[in-house]
Amino acid sequence: MADEGIEKVVCRNRRARHDYEIEETFEAGIVLVGSEVKSLRAGLADLKDAYATWRDGELILVSAHIGAYEKAGRFNHEPRRERKLLLHKRVIERLGARIRERGYTLIPIELYFKKGYAKVLLGLAKGRKKYDHRQEILAESERREMREAAQKEPGR
Repeated sequence: MADEGIEKVVCRNRRARHDYEIEETFEAGIVLVGSEVKSLRAGLADLKDAYATWRDGELILVSAHIGAYEKAGRFNHEPRRERKLLLHKRVIERLGARIRERGYTLIPIELYFKKGYAKVLLGLAKGRKKYDHRQEILAESERREMREAAQKEPGR
């Protein structure tokens, strides 16, 4: 993903690319209340254990934590409430069909501001098995060794 127009990354789901094989990514808007926007600008968010689900023709972000804004008083929001995601209708329908397939899930990878609007980067993902983790670790260590060997070669 190119960082074109991204003003500020609020939070990243670091476990997403480790636990899942991301096949496709989508940028979605997110419906927020005022105190949530203030909390996001303060960096009070966490995407751990969050996922998106398809319900009644809409995509819903579930279990994403946006901390309470201390100055909101009684107008504050529920930190783990469900939030509606904004995408084109055709994309929502296509993603809904893929999510209903066995093994696919929609994982939030990043939460950020772009041109003043809060956005979430969603990944269409398939869960990795334990042996996939081991193979990925081995491949990464081999790539690291190759880079180190290339850097140590004289004359470069």
